[in-house]
Amino acid sequence: MNGIQPPTIEYGQLSPLLLVFGAAIIGVLIEALAPRYLRKSLQMPVTLLGLVGSFALVLTVVMQGVPTKAAAEGAIAVDGPALFIWGVILILALISVLLINDDNEFVASAAAVPGTPEEEDAIAAGGAHTEIYPLALFAIGGMMLFASANDLLIMFVALEVMSLPLYLLCGLARRRRLLSQEASVKYFLLGAFSSAFFLYGMALVYGFAGTVSLAGINDALGSVGGQNTLLLIGTGMLGVGLLFKIGAAPFQAWKPDVYQGAPTPITALMASGTLVAAFGAVLRVFWVALGNLDWDWRPVMWGVAILTMVAGAVLAITQTDIKRMLAYSSIAHAGFLLTGVIATGAEAQNALSLKGILFYLVAYGITTVGAFAVVTMVRDAGGEAGHLSRWAGLGKRSPALAGVFAFFLLAFAGIPLTSGFFGKYAVFAAAVAGGAVPLVIVGVVSSAVAAFFYVRVIVLMFFSEPAPDGPTIAVPSVGTAGVVAIAAAATVVLGIYPEPVLRLAEDAASTLFIR
Repeated sequence: MNGIQPPTIEYGQLSPLLLVFGAAIIGVLIEALAPRYLRKSLQMPVTLLGLVGSFALVLTVVMQGVPTKAAAEGAIAVDGPALFIWGVILILALISVLLINDDNEFVASAAAVPGTPEEEDAIAAGGAHTEIYPLALFAIGGMMLFASANDLLIMFVALEVMSLPLYLLCGLARRRRLLSQEASVKYFLLGAFSSAFFLYGMALVYGFAGTVSLAGINDALGSVGGQNTLLLIGTGMLGVGLLFKIGAAPFQAWKPDVYQGAPTPITALMASGTLVAAFGAVLRVFWVALGNLDWDWRPVMWGVAILTMVAGAVLAITQTDIKRMLAYSSIAHAGFLLTGVIATGAEAQNALSLKGILFYLVAYGITTVGAFAVVTMVRDAGGEAGHLSRWAGLGKRSPALAGVFAFFLLAFAGIPLTSGFFGKYAVFAAAVAGGAVPLVIVGVVSSAVAAFFYVRVIVLMFFSEPAPDGPTIAVPSVGTAGVVAIAAAATVVLGIYPEPVLRLAEDAASTLFIR
């Protein structure tokens, strides 16, 4: 045993991550040991304290100085982008949890067959699935780890920790139970396929480089010869796994079905937090590990970005369900973000692109949670009024709610004085500086197409007569009202005065390439 050194774990740097997982474990213990009537009153404070405490620890690590090398024996990169993304994920998770607190969104008993007396009895008894809180915490911890993983093995573990709870949570919608269960099964099956692609790609890249460390793979690109087939096939398979998570075409088919069937608070968490985490992982794999291979993967990524922007914008026009429309909108935004991923070059160019991507993720994530919060408030007899025809005349029934939703849609479209405008400008400006002008042209045209279906919904709400049996506007809970207010305020502030967040993103972008 002499000569074997114990691993060095920087617990202080990893404390935000550890606190989220610790809170999730406490939540599991509450489910196992606490009486049923006490569980929710315990789970909500534990969840909120875990997320707020983790965010405070992120700020503490930043104030102590951004680390200059990876933690946990090089497995986890606690650099500027990781800390920035951790903070964004925690903010998005915190406001999403306020939506999750609404019992009307989740089934009383997931084990009961939809429409059976057992389900009716569970509803009458006031049953509630309080395990959604630890499941959400595990998913949030997985998102944080996924975005900061510094080797492919840790990244795969994080991918599964993030995904498995979400597969379960997607099947717990209180209404339209069969649609929710279908969404859960689809997400699980397609997610399992994408994970298999990622794992097989990791094995092939390991066969090429002899290591799963991102820095080691980068070093091997200049020293290993004669095994390019392994490297290129492995890179392609890693790309499939990662592009599935961001919903890039042609791997986007799961998004509309899952977004529509999942409970809306879970949709909000996935549409914001998962996208942020997945782009963090994409940047680490393609910039840190495979940055010197960009002449090989950039042409493919060009095609993926163009197809994603066009497919998301065009297919959204044909949608008649509000959540499916927002899903295709998310696909188009993933394409816009990919233009920043492609715009690589010198270190200054990479920092410019990364700054734009980080700001875009903040702006889009907060607006997305706000939009889905509004969706939870427009209801009819069957639950949420998802069909667009039910939103006709909403501006006359509830001018304030329709006005806020219209504002979120304008932010998605990138209208000036909204956060979406500066998000798109930052990413497209970086792409132009990186020589991807044709890609920006496609992005601008796709944005114009996307603006059509956003404006269509606004016209429907304000310039159509409401149906006599139109939907009701649910009285929002304190949490839901807070989410809408926070998201609207952030969208305004980031659209009028984005400089502080842009400066934070710029500072974070300068320390991505640690070893």
